[in-house]
Formats: sequence, structure tokens, C-alpha cells
Amino acid sequence: MTDHSQSTTAAAEPTGRIVLLTTSHRVAPGVLSWPAWQTLHAADRVLCADPGHPQLPYLREAGVEVEQTAPDAHELVAACAGGRTVVVLPSGEGDQRLTDGLARLAGSGRVSMPDLELLPGSYDLPGARLLDLVQVMDRVRRECPWTSRQTHRGLAKYAIEEAYELVEAIEDGDREELREELGDVLLQVVFHARIAEEGIPAGEDGENGENGGDDEDAGDAGDAGDDEEALGAFSIDDVAGALVQKLIHRHPHVFGDAQAETPEDVHAHWQRTKAVEKRRESVTDGVPVGQPGLALAAKLAGRARAGGVAVELPRGEGIGYELLELAARAEAEGVDPETALRAAARVYRDAIRAAEGVGTPAR
Repeated sequence: MTDHSQSTTAAAEPTGRIVLLTTSHRVAPGVLSWPAWQTLHAADRVLCADPGHPQLPYLREAGVEVEQTAPDAHELVAACAGGRTVVVLPSGEGDQRLTDGLARLAGSGRVSMPDLELLPGSYDLPGARLLDLVQVMDRVRRECPWTSRQTHRGLAKYAIEEAYELVEAIEDGDREELREELGDVLLQVVFHARIAEEGIPAGEDGENGENGGDDEDAGDAGDAGDDEEALGAFSIDDVAGALVQKLIHRHPHVFGDAQAETPEDVHAHWQRTKAVEKRRESVTDGVPVGQPGLALAAKLAGRARAGGVAVELPRGEGIGYELLELAARAEAEGVDPETALRAAARVYRDAIRAAEGVGTPAR
């Protein structure tokens, strides 16, 4: 009778709780959720195998005693006996050995397992992986022999190429390709911003021609950031900050009291704001003449029309003037001539391939 009573008591004994408290390295140490702090203060034991865990100084300052130990699954389950709560702080890479061991014990059915809880002490907000991108780009710039020698001018051609590849992915409707090409375009932004952190050393133009920094006498571009006299330096934060300010300023109907009922209202306000910001003398100011010809012609026609500048299209002999008229007409009808011509050219390409008997290229 006594043995049965003891067995029943042992079976009913609370098994306790294991809490795996995860944190994001992208969030400042010590910034934890309120449930995380509550759990830490109420726990019977807090364990951490990593003596350099970034959270440790802040936990100790908050009065949380942390034991530096690396228990295996059996030891951790035993530590929870009697209904105790044990919090484990995994390292940034996690603890695969411990979690696999707990999974095996739970699956064996031979051990009364404590409750297992995964508690995010801090977590990533949208865009958090951009911090990883900035860190990786910084290291590559410093340590890669090719990347460390690149310049704005030398990389310019890649920005154009990646933009065209992005357009192709959009027009093909390939979502996987679109995601990849967006990343390639983003790389150009981050790459140029990282180069810009180094500024232009005093007395130099900061560029070494059109060869992308491959000349032997180009020096180590990665060392330019050490020059205290470097001029014009800015970072990715400056780029993002200026963009945020621009978006807010140009969307008063979102962030302010202005009213905009239609896309046309938004466009009109955008153009008025740009005119004040840029203080342009002509509606043609700011139109890059290096862009493809049809796009340039359409942009100029659109600027003239939106600005109320009544000017006849120039007349002349040759295909150029005919294309100018077609581009202006397309813009007035709300058609992008570059997109329209590319679509027609693709049909032509497919017809050529069909005539060759090679079929349509994979998309």
C-alpha cells in the first residue's frame, strides 16, 4: 500500500518548464520583451553556456543570476524536477546539441518531459536583414582584393546592367527572377554607399578612370576611410535618411494635412514640391540625357506637357525626328514607348527563333 502511494506521488510530481530564450543580434543587448524579463526574474535557474553572450552584462545589472554551464538534455530535464523553471540562453548560433537531445528524450516516451517553451526575448522587425547586408558589404569591401579597389565610376556600368535585368524580370513576370534582380540592384546601392563612406581624399578626385579600380597604381581604396581629411563622405544611413525625409516631405497627404483624392493630385503635388526643392530654371532640368533615346524623348515631352510649355516638336529629315514624334505621341497617350518597343521586339525575336527552328527561349 505504501509502495503504491509513493509511486502515485512520484508520477504526479510536476515536471517543470524549460524556456529557451532567444534574442536577435540585430537588436541592442538588454532590450528584451516584458514577458522575457518576467520569465527571467521568476525562473529558478538561468543557464548560459557562452561566457561572451552579449545579454549577460545587462542581465546581471538587472539582478538576474546567470550560471555559466552547458547541460545536456538529461541534466536539463533533471534540473526541472519538482516543478522548477529553467531558462536557457542559447548562443547566437543556437544549441543544436541540446535541442536535438531534448527532441530524442521527448520522442522516446521513457521520460516525463517538462514543458518546453520557445520565448523570443527580442525579434527582428521588417527590414532587419538589411543590417546583415550592410555588415557583409563592409567586410567584403575591407577584405576582398577586387571589391576593395572598386570606384563609383568603375561600377557605374553594373548599375545600368542590373537595372535592365530587373526590367526584364518584371516584364517576364518571373517572381523568383524578380527577387534575385531586386537584390542585385540593392547591392549596387549598398556597394556605392560603402565606397562613399571613404570620401574623397584631399587633393584627389577619388576615382581612377574607367577601369573599375584595376590599375596597379590605384592604391587600396579600402584605406581611404582612414584619411581624416577625406571629403564628401556619407554612409548608407545618410542615403536612407535622406530618402525617408524626401518621402515624408513629398507625401503630405499621408504624413500631413494635405488632401489628395486621385493619383493625378499626388503627381501634381509631387511635381510642385520637386520644383521648389530643386529650384529648376527649366522643366528639362534634371532629365538625364544619357538614358535611352525613346525614354529621353518621352520624358522631355511629358515635362513640357506637365509644365504647360507650348512648343512644337522640331521638324527635320531622318528617322530620329520620326521617332521623336512617335515617342511624344506615345507619352501623350499614356504609353511608355520603351516598354512598347521592347514588347514588339520580343515578338520579333520569337518570330526569328521560330524561323530558325529553335523555339522560344525559357523564361
